[in-house]
Parts: sequence; C-alpha cells; structure tokens
Amino acid sequence: MIRFNEIGRQDKRVFLVTGANSGLGYETSKFLLEKGATVIMCCRDLVKGEKAKQKLLKLSFPGIIELVDLDLSDLRKVRSSAELIKNKFNFLDVVINNAGIMAPPKTLSKQGFEIQFAVNHLAHMLLTLELLPMLKEKNNSRVVTVTSGVQYFGKIHWDDLQGEIKYDRWASYAQSKLANVMFGLELNFKLKEDNSKTSSLLAHPGFARTNLQPKSVEENQSWQEELAYKLMGPMFQSAKMGALPQIAAAALPSAKGGEQYGPKFNFRGFPKRCKNAPKALNQNSRRRLWDISEQLINSISENSNQG
Repeated sequence: MIRFNEIGRQDKRVFLVTGANSGLGYETSKFLLEKGATVIMCCRDLVKGEKAKQKLLKLSFPGIIELVDLDLSDLRKVRSSAELIKNKFNFLDVVINNAGIMAPPKTLSKQGFEIQFAVNHLAHMLLTLELLPMLKEKNNSRVVTVTSGVQYFGKIHWDDLQGEIKYDRWASYAQSKLANVMFGLELNFKLKEDNSKTSSLLAHPGFARTNLQPKSVEENQSWQEELAYKLMGPMFQSAKMGALPQIAAAALPSAKGGEQYGPKFNFRGFPKRCKNAPKALNQNSRRRLWDISEQLINSISENSNQG
C-alpha cells in the first residue's frame, strides 16, 4: 500500500511537467505546488497554460509556477523549448513526460511522422535526452514517462511504424504507449550502466476522465465511441485519482528505477506497483526501437543543418 504521507515537502526541488494545463498534468502540478515545489508547466497552448497558472495561483500554494511553451508535434520546437529551459534553469529534479494524444484520425506531425508516435514517443524521448544533463547533477533525480493500460495490448509494427501501409488509430495509440514503456526501461538500463544518480520510472493512470476522451470523439466524429464512453462512465475515475501513479513515481522516496505505478485494479483505485508490458521486457526489441527513434530524431537535426 502506497502511503502518500511519505511524500514530504518538495521545497527547492524543480519538476517539469508536460501537458500541465489540464487533466493529469494539471493535477500533478497542483499536488507538487502544494508541497512547495517549483513546477515548470509545459503547455502547447500558452493561453490555456496561463489560465491554468492563474487558477493554481488563486490556491495560494507555497510552490513556484513557471510556464514554458512546448509543442510536441514539432521536434524542432521541442529542441528550441529544451534550449530555453536549459538557459533559464540551473537544474531539474524530475521530468514528467505526461502529455499525450489518443486515437485521432490519421495525422502527420510537422516532420511527417504519424502523430501519436511523434508526440507520445519521439518528442518525449528528444525532450528527455536534451534535458538529461540537467538531471544528472542531482541525487535521486528522475524521469517519469506516463504510459497507458493499452501498453499490454500494444505491438510495435516494425515494418510500418508510421502507419503508412495501414493506419489503425487505436493500434497506433497502443504502439506509442508500448513505446513509452520500452523507452523508459531502456533509459533506466542506460542510466544504471553510467552509474547515474538519475533513474527512469513509468506510470499509467488507468481509466481517468481527462480531455482525451471528448477530444477523440470530436476529432473522429464517432457516435459509437461517444456511446462507449457513456456506458463505461462508472468505471472512470477522476483526473485527480489518475494522477496519483505518476505522482508516486515522481516523488515517493521508496520508488526505484524501472518500476511502474498504476491503479490497484489496473483501471481504477489507489496506485500500486504494477507490471511492465511483457513485450517491453525484451532488451533486443528495446534497443532496436531506441536506435530507430534516435535516427529519426537525429534526421531532424541533419535536415535543419542542410536547410
């Protein structure tokens, strides 16, 4: 049983949260601010980000809020935002890769990648690798990557990573969430090899009510999906409950690298340590995905230099 009273004051600790203006990111920011942390709220829409910031400021928590523009659909902008963060802050204690998109119609990122693979996986990998030197100076610094329960059903489509031959929005979503776990575990392996003070952990929220569900319904204009969410309504828990696993992974003193936290009953309930997706345990597959992802990320830099 996880005891959240073990999480003490977080004064002078700096947490970066992607997708911080709503849902799980907002609730995570709120918890950390109440504990006195400095929270860098990374948001794609700065107008919405500012509204969230003002709402939190009204609560008069002791923590400090910083707002940063972060568009995960454009890897060049991710790199620019990372540079801004490096220039503005001296160090980071925790990076929480929380933002995500779910099951949109086929869409391409700015660089032409399938949007879910790009936003949920590639952009967070790039952001993490850019910011890693800011974490390495701190004892018990962490990277927390937020996945989903669909990780257990996900499959990496090695011959069609970008859904060019066949696009199934839910299969692509599950692939991106499995990729999150594979990235998180491989990062932890690499950090251990380097005897780093930083560890990499994972979390998933179960069925949490956020803006992902209505946005998916709206973008796909799917009455079937809308009906399914209504029928499943009683199974969903609040965003506040859904945020607890990633808060545990980020701030629980006893949490360790390679662990994943999720709801007690897998879809709802207070968090506990849970199993990583079996497909993410194969290190050869993890290395393969890491190498491919690194090549895709680096190709952006090369194209920028040529331009």
